[in-house]
Amino acid sequence: MNLRVAVRALVVDDADRVALVRFDFPDGAVWAAPGGGVEAGEDDVTALRRELHEELGLELTEPLGRPVWLRTHLFPMTRWDGQTERYYLLRVRPFELRPALGADMLRDEGVGEIRWWSRDELDEAADVRFAPRRFPALLRTLLEEGAAAEPLDVGV
Repeated sequence: MNLRVAVRALVVDDADRVALVRFDFPDGAVWAAPGGGVEAGEDDVTALRRELHEELGLELTEPLGRPVWLRTHLFPMTRWDGQTERYYLLRVRPFELRPALGADMLRDEGVGEIRWWSRDELDEAADVRFAPRRFPALLRTLLEEGAAAEPLDVGV
C-alpha cells in the first residue's frame, strides 16, 4: 500500500471546545481535526505548525508531546491509496479562527468550513460525519480520562 503520512491536532480550548475543519467530498462532508500531509523534509512538528497556521491561523509554539491517536484510512487519492495519521492533543487559550489561507485556497484544498465545536454540540450531532467516525466519544474519553500509555488506534 502506498499511504500518505499525515498529522492532525486535537486543538482544544479552556472550555473544552475543539476546532474542526469540514472537508467537502463528492460523497458528502466530513468534519475532522485540522492537519494534513507531512511533506518531504518535514517532521511532525514542522508539518503541524504549517497546517495549523494555514487552516486555523494558529501559531504553534507549545511542544507537541507524543501522539494520542493513530488512524489509517484507505481511500483513493491522486497518488496514494489512503493515509495514516498521527493525532496530537494541543491545549490552547480561546482564539478566533483566522486561517492564513484565503477562502479560494481553502476551497481548493476541499475545506468548506472551520469552526469550534462544544462537547454538547458534538454529542448532539447525530447526522454529522466525523473522521474518525467515533470522534465525539473518542474525544470525550480523551478529555475525561487522559491519554493512554500508547497511542490509541481509533479506526476509520
